[in-house]
Amino acid sequence: MSALPVRPNHRKNRARRLAIGAAVVVVVAGMNGPAMWRFGSEQYHDYKINRPEYKAANGHWDFLDIPAKFKINSIHASLLHTGKVLLIAGSGNNQKNFDANKFESVLWDPATNDFKMIPTPKDMFCAGHTQLPDGKLLVAGGTKRYEKLKGDATKAGGLMVVHNEDPDKPMTLPAGTMFTGKKNGKTFESKDPVLVEKAKKIFDPATGAFLRTEPGLGRIYVEARKSGKKYETGTEDNYRVQGMKGTDARNVYGIAQKLALDKKDFQGIKDAFEFDPVAEKYIKVDPMNEARWYPTLTTLEDGKVLALSGLDEIGQIVPGKDEIYDPETKEWEYTGIIRKFPTYPAIFLMDNGKLFYSGSNAGYGPADVGRKPGIWDLDTNKFQKIPGLSDADTMETSATVMLPPAQDQKFMVIGGGGVGESEKSSEKSRLVDLKADKPEFKDGAALDKGTRYPSASLMPDDSVLVTGGAEDYRGRSGSNILEARMYDPKAGEYKRVADPQVGRNYHSGSLLLPDGRVMIFGSDSLYADKANTKPGVFEQRIEIYTPPYLFRDSKPALTDGPERIEHGESGVFKTGDAASLKSAKLLRPSAVTHVTDVEQRSIALDMEKTADGVEVTVPKNKALVPAGWYMLFVTDDKGTPSEGKWVEVP
Repeated sequence: MSALPVRPNHRKNRARRLAIGAAVVVVVAGMNGPAMWRFGSEQYHDYKINRPEYKAANGHWDFLDIPAKFKINSIHASLLHTGKVLLIAGSGNNQKNFDANKFESVLWDPATNDFKMIPTPKDMFCAGHTQLPDGKLLVAGGTKRYEKLKGDATKAGGLMVVHNEDPDKPMTLPAGTMFTGKKNGKTFESKDPVLVEKAKKIFDPATGAFLRTEPGLGRIYVEARKSGKKYETGTEDNYRVQGMKGTDARNVYGIAQKLALDKKDFQGIKDAFEFDPVAEKYIKVDPMNEARWYPTLTTLEDGKVLALSGLDEIGQIVPGKDEIYDPETKEWEYTGIIRKFPTYPAIFLMDNGKLFYSGSNAGYGPADVGRKPGIWDLDTNKFQKIPGLSDADTMETSATVMLPPAQDQKFMVIGGGGVGESEKSSEKSRLVDLKADKPEFKDGAALDKGTRYPSASLMPDDSVLVTGGAEDYRGRSGSNILEARMYDPKAGEYKRVADPQVGRNYHSGSLLLPDGRVMIFGSDSLYADKANTKPGVFEQRIEIYTPPYLFRDSKPALTDGPERIEHGESGVFKTGDAASLKSAKLLRPSAVTHVTDVEQRSIALDMEKTADGVEVTVPKNKALVPAGWYMLFVTDDKGTPSEGKWVEVP
């Protein structure tokens, strides 16, 4: 759980303050005493950041006015083609909500500031999500059971692998099935139903002769029926299934290693839903083959979706069983490929149809498995490692962006921290050009502090807003970073802009709005004070950043134009600002969680001026421009963007 750490001279809510004149500043500055000086300094700061010239150079932060009944623990956020933002909490990392089946989502309309509660059928806390070609949002996975820390578990438990040696029929065991150890005599109860496939017959490929059978396997979480350390087991044992008789009793049995009072990780679910932005509701679709908590969903060139990683239904990392969702059939199929990654791996679709793994991730998984960055060919399962990554042991909680324009295939990896609850953090920004003959990471401009959980949003003027984060794990010791920067990909430099008012770390993210502003949400600090003695509370406030370009005297505007443009085709849009326009681009809307957003990309468009507007052409390449809805922005000779106009690229 999180809260805003206590900081010296912490500024109060600026919205409640009256700007003061320079005369007042002079009077306060002349007063004696540190308290009065602090008061004057804060008042002067508020006066300064609200001056028009300051806003024009640095932008401005404001709190979103959220009615109390719509305040939730926002952990996921996705921009929909209706222009509204779907905020998903699920149980919101709150055990009481989970136990009460209280799962929440809120729909926010930035244009009207209207809010709407959305019935949420499952605990989508720590699910994965991605934009589908038809504009719906696919949400898959979430929470089946909360973790139990060492010392909190009262019943011994763990993984039971159920074997079925019958080659003729599968076996379904209901929740509540009892397993009794043949050696230890201890009984454990399954917490969920499990399907155990029938045994597979193995034949000699040369002669066709029968060789053996391989038992079908099912994995299930079991717990002792009573509390206490005496019910733990120390070694592997075979377990008979109570109530089974005859051949079933011989064919079906369990094998478990140590069943103990150790820490139990979160457990995932298989459920998947499409959120319909028009009907504004979740629609249940075929569940995944694997339960997943903390998975990444990446849209592929053909519009299908790859799901990978996550913790499964017994709290273990999914052993590389990647699967693909087909939006046409609404069904999932295994890829047949085994490749392991830590949870929430940052995996992007490249313009050649291959996948780029930057090394960014959210944490769970072995420290030495699947963490090295590279280019992954999903067709052949070949993985080309990319060398040169600095601070390679601090990739957890880092952010990755595909720098604009997407045609250049250049990526930046920002900050990050050590594995687990490490105090390590990195200030590095690592750059890689995937179009180079031999791609290699090189260090770019650095942040001034080691930064875990940085949020990064692509802007319509081709800059990147990098904000928030913490120097330590989940903001420990008051380590949240109240800084924001604009990164210029052409110059390769950061520029400090207006500071946000709220610290952001774990369970935070940011996304670009159609009007060119950026919202930043969430934060889940462990502690509420620098001494790490008071438990934190989840940060429900949302801030909106208005960039400098929105404080200029004028901006271009697009009026009439098509809502749909095919790959390789053109569309004409009317504007009264054609003479000043210099560029056009498509920005794919975000679907972000845990500062992981593999959706956003900015695609440069060919642009020709017409008599009363501009003609823009969408690239033919479907791997560069995955099918779906995009925001079309044009920028003028000052770099000022228009508002985004929604365009479907089928």
